[in-house]
Amino acid sequence: MAPDRSVLLTDSRYTFQARQEVSSARVHIAKHGLLRAAAEAIRQIRRSGPVRVAYPPSQTTVAQKRTVDAQTRGRIRWVAADNLVERLRAVKDEDELSRMRDAARLISTVFEQALRFIRPGVREAEVAAELEYRMRKAGAAGPSFETIVAAGARSAWAHARPSSKLLMKNELVVLDQGAILRAYCSDMTRTVFLGHCPKKIRRMYAAVLEAQEAAKSVIRPGVKAGAVDAAARSVLRKCGLATYFTHSTGHGLGLEVHEMPRLGRGEPARLEAGMVVTVEPGVYVEGLGGIRIEDDVVITPRGGQDLTTASRELFEL
Repeated sequence: MAPDRSVLLTDSRYTFQARQEVSSARVHIAKHGLLRAAAEAIRQIRRSGPVRVAYPPSQTTVAQKRTVDAQTRGRIRWVAADNLVERLRAVKDEDELSRMRDAARLISTVFEQALRFIRPGVREAEVAAELEYRMRKAGAAGPSFETIVAAGARSAWAHARPSSKLLMKNELVVLDQGAILRAYCSDMTRTVFLGHCPKKIRRMYAAVLEAQEAAKSVIRPGVKAGAVDAAARSVLRKCGLATYFTHSTGHGLGLEVHEMPRLGRGEPARLEAGMVVTVEPGVYVEGLGGIRIEDDVVITPRGGQDLTTASRELFEL
């Protein structure tokens, strides 16, 4: 193996897949484990001093490093390079954006179709299953993450798992769903109310929607990620709801459902054209429930453009 060539180390489970999908690197099938193959590749590099090896600290264990060190007899100089690949992945090319537009349209359509299934007496888990079934029927490889359906007081749990709880009249239901289409993820949240919505809930919903619109309005290349979060938070503060907004305004999206950049408080990263982010402010009141509205947005030279198309109105079912 030469230091000036790209080599993909994998094992025999992926022989045929690698042959079909990898075109810019030589594929090496490791017969005795990936760490041993990596160490052998390093030993073959002819240098008088240590070999510099970049590694992601957040994804490399102490045990893995020790194993490679032992097999290379201390020839490695480890160089921390967290998010090196992730930064490259943050900006999408036209083919990637085409896939993500399709994934966003798919999940928007699936949600709209599933609205007729959401009614009192149906279990949260049944609604989640219906959404995931419709994703696959529409061509998705599967959900981007475990679909969230949370009703009543449980809708205040930002990442509630679907349960056997029955949906009941006069309660909020948060539905967070995403689909993987041609390897790329979508991620969309809508909130509905079962019955006639009281004024307090309407005001909360209007505030969240206004916060989302404010966040979207500042999205453009060169803007700090933290400024998007600040715009959403400012609206909720004005409405007296800031203390109920307990997470960041959004995150990058792509091959994985959580990528760079993070649209959080004080985040210094600057947005670039071609990035795709979620914009998802929410409020969560214990005992009452939660409201979240989330869209996928591509950053263009002229600003943010919605990829998800499902209506953002408050549905009363």
